Amino acid sequence: MANEFFALLGRMRYITRWGLMRNTFSENIQEHSHQVAVLAHALALIRRDVLGLPCPDPDRCAVAALYHDASEILTGDLPTPIKYYNREIRTAYKQVERVAGERLLEKLPESLRSSYEHLVLEDDPQVGGIVKAADKLSAYIKCVEEQKAGNTEFDSAAEQTLKALHGLEQPEVEWFIRECLPAFSLNLDQL
Repeated sequence: MANEFFALLGRMRYITRWGLMRNTFSENIQEHSHQVAVLAHALALIRRDVLGLPCPDPDRCAVAALYHDASEILTGDLPTPIKYYNREIRTAYKQVERVAGERLLEKLPESLRSSYEHLVLEDDPQVGGIVKAADKLSAYIKCVEEQKAGNTEFDSAAEQTLKALHGLEQPEVEWFIRECLPAFSLNLDQL
């Protein structure tokens, strides 16, 4: 039977991120995917409505972000230092993610597979650029929140992730960093 897809998606809440780091608070890929969807939607809107630049549909970016880590239901969350250690590992892991994504798609009724294929396999490069930026931004926000809680374990990750964000050279990312990111360092009373 090929109808287990949605039940498997529900298991995203059991997969913890940042496994090699001491965390003040844990984060699972379901929570992370929600944040990435909110950020992808915002980045696309900023690109289109604030900066007046062409961009993919913001709603499509948000939906794609919800599924961007879906393959990790089957693979788990491989820590970034391992995943990107060298080109061979990165290439092999991309193949593993693709196989896991295809396997997930097999858990859908045939009539729905084509509607989910681009989301699960992340094969739309325009949408993918926005989602990738949102994913990095989410990682940086996690670092900022951990640092705010006094956790110096995330200092190097914050520095490297911010550098990677600037390296994307996406004006919507720079706008978000300048205009929105400072609020993540505030406490509730300050907000």
